[in-house]
Amino acid sequence: MNFELSEEQNAFAQTARDFAQAEFAPHAARWDAEAIFPKEAIAKAGELGFCGLYAPERIGGLGLPRLDAALVFEEMAAVDPSTTAFITIHNMATWMLGTWATDEVAKHWGEELTSGRKLASYCLTEPGAGSDAGSLKTRAELQGAEYVINGGKAFISGAGSTDLLVLMARTGGAGASGVSAFAVPADAPGISYGKKEHKMGWNSQPTRTISFDNVRIPAQNLLGKEGEGFRIAMKGLDGGRINIATCSVGAAQGALDAARRYLHERQQFGKPLASFQALQFKLADMATELVAARQMVRLAASKLDAGHADASTYCAMAKRFATDAGFNVCNDALQLHGGYGYLSEFPLERLVRDARVHQILEGTNEIMRVIVARKLLEGDSDIR
Repeated sequence: MNFELSEEQNAFAQTARDFAQAEFAPHAARWDAEAIFPKEAIAKAGELGFCGLYAPERIGGLGLPRLDAALVFEEMAAVDPSTTAFITIHNMATWMLGTWATDEVAKHWGEELTSGRKLASYCLTEPGAGSDAGSLKTRAELQGAEYVINGGKAFISGAGSTDLLVLMARTGGAGASGVSAFAVPADAPGISYGKKEHKMGWNSQPTRTISFDNVRIPAQNLLGKEGEGFRIAMKGLDGGRINIATCSVGAAQGALDAARRYLHERQQFGKPLASFQALQFKLADMATELVAARQMVRLAASKLDAGHADASTYCAMAKRFATDAGFNVCNDALQLHGGYGYLSEFPLERLVRDARVHQILEGTNEIMRVIVARKLLEGDSDIR
């Protein structure tokens, strides 16, 4: 078992690190303060392949393993978790289209998405269907050569500013087996968007509700087959959970790096804070939790890449652990900065606000525990 990254993987990570320092670092605080969605910066990420890291090559993606994608996302999230998190969601939606779309739809949208010239949103959550996503009520009815969509979605990242909606809607009866997935142009007649939500964090990406009123799309925009939508959505979320866990690891690394610098620079009682053993112990615990979270995320990514039978469970475990640990490291780093950590001149308060939502989305951490416990209690799992 080799825990060392290859030369190529280290090069990917360094490229992402350099990009984030050049394109995100000078602007991240302003994007957050002014709620700016930095589409130009995202397009520049697309020029490096970062908008289609694990998307299939047939649509212009790099087709990389999830582990390699995680390395890139972590480096960018260390500077700007909010913008990076949107890029990961775009990657997830783009992968879903590239994997299940018809050739014609894939050809029309694929390279536009993998290049970052156009952006995608993932549309599963509804006002009445959050953790219980299988009970969603948005309907898509086949009428001749078209599907007609009615309903609404909530908490959709990028909504109102993206070009394609990867939508889960009900085509059959109740339950998960009645759900199908679709590629829906974001400007299709009958689509309307709610106000931009005012959020605690993730301010560099807009969040809105979406309403569908007799929205017509070609039948060929179905992803996969009717009734496969929930399975497709969950397949997307396996990778999405690794992505969000990785964003937490990245945010925590950025916070830890800031805390290390601050402990050397800040003097109290005539000596640097770094000389106080209590603070040394705190820093050691933060680093240990961070490294453990990173390795768990990479293990889950490896399981997903290998098609392991319990990959979904490992993804849930990694998402739960890394997002909790990542938030705690960010919060502890803020505490180490004292009052300065609470000021917007320092990145800590932004990292804390951005990392907090990772414990909620892509399946709450309570739902992650349900997934893990259910698998363990089945008796046939090989989780170890």
